[in-house]
Amino acid sequence: MTKVLRSSILFVCLLWFSLGNSQNLETALPEEVGMSSARLDRLSSVLRQYVENGEMAGNVTLIARKGKIVYHSAFGSSDIESNKEMDTDAIFRIASQSKAIISVAVMILQEEGKLLIAEPIGKYLPEWKGTTVANKNENGGYDVVPAQRAITIRDLLTHTAGIGYGNGLAKDEWKAAGIQNWYFADRNEPIAETIARMAKLPMDAQPGERFVYGYNTDILGVVVEKVSGKPLDLFIKERILDPLGMVDTYFYLPKNKIDRLTTSYMAHKGKSLERAPEPGLGIGQGHYVKGPRKSFSGGAGLLSTSMDYARFLQMMLNGGALNGHRILSPKTVELMISDHVVSREIPYTGRDGSGFGLGFSITKDLGQRGEPGSVGTFEWGGAYGSTYWVDPVEELILVYFKQLIPTNGVDDRGKLRSLIYQAIIE
Repeated sequence: MTKVLRSSILFVCLLWFSLGNSQNLETALPEEVGMSSARLDRLSSVLRQYVENGEMAGNVTLIARKGKIVYHSAFGSSDIESNKEMDTDAIFRIASQSKAIISVAVMILQEEGKLLIAEPIGKYLPEWKGTTVANKNENGGYDVVPAQRAITIRDLLTHTAGIGYGNGLAKDEWKAAGIQNWYFADRNEPIAETIARMAKLPMDAQPGERFVYGYNTDILGVVVEKVSGKPLDLFIKERILDPLGMVDTYFYLPKNKIDRLTTSYMAHKGKSLERAPEPGLGIGQGHYVKGPRKSFSGGAGLLSTSMDYARFLQMMLNGGALNGHRILSPKTVELMISDHVVSREIPYTGRDGSGFGLGFSITKDLGQRGEPGSVGTFEWGGAYGSTYWVDPVEELILVYFKQLIPTNGVDDRGKLRSLIYQAIIE
């Protein structure tokens, strides 16, 4: 990257950090912020076509630029069987989009001097003081060896702790322990109890060895509980959700909002959409309404709306503040959206041309990525096909929700990116 480019990106970042208290996601015409209404119509045509072709039940998309919402549309049905029309205030299972919110919770505690991300998690969760790793042996099996060093909070934030979703070499032991895959909503125990048992199982890699996507943020959620002395749902409500006006974000839905929860569908190759089973684990309708309501999964447990999540992202784009409420300092946000993985020469299995920060994938090279965007964009998505990104250079936010698992290779994410960036005209 040239010095001129670095200076330009730094200037833009300083500019949007300075806007922190002034933007509250008002609505504007696209032309007011340098986008084209006619070109955004192309996006509407494509999103509507996915529904008409039977590739998904429905979708909701929100686009904001320069702190103004310029596009907020819903297409299709939130429930096909009852012919219920999708609305922009529909509530979705956001799965791994939960990770960004919990990562912010961790950084709040660092700002208060209650923890340091360089510290070992065993300082707060004693069960994690000594962990093990499964190493493949010559006989095709595996040996269990001690971890070479302690797992740190930073390892968890960057998914470099060596902890997967229980499907690695030692998956037989993880299965026997009843801890596999990302779904926790059905568990009739606090998540701290599950995480304590997890500490005794062999991990997939040595701490700091490589990027392994897994239970890292669920563990962070327990760290937040231990350090703050509050249940995770209460901590994020008091410190993130309420200050930002995120009134529809929960681990488990209150009764008066149940009818707004979208139905989950499955797309299998060569078959029409199929309603996911009741209640189902992960791919099903879930236990977000009638479950035990005990397990707060920081890694994949939250429900939210497009507007709520856009408020969270605008806070990050503003450098940690929204509508007079400061959640984080600009320097903390800067640290979170810096690459912590590729820059440390840790093998990264995510998107080409990207690294990974403290809870977000970070675009580093547009040519390697091969898609429109900007260096410094931070993003992630969820298991039900949702995605989001924040482009600091263009002051652009995208929130895209659908409720489809598996997705059967629908190409909506790639087209979404192309269709949004082609609508920027100045």
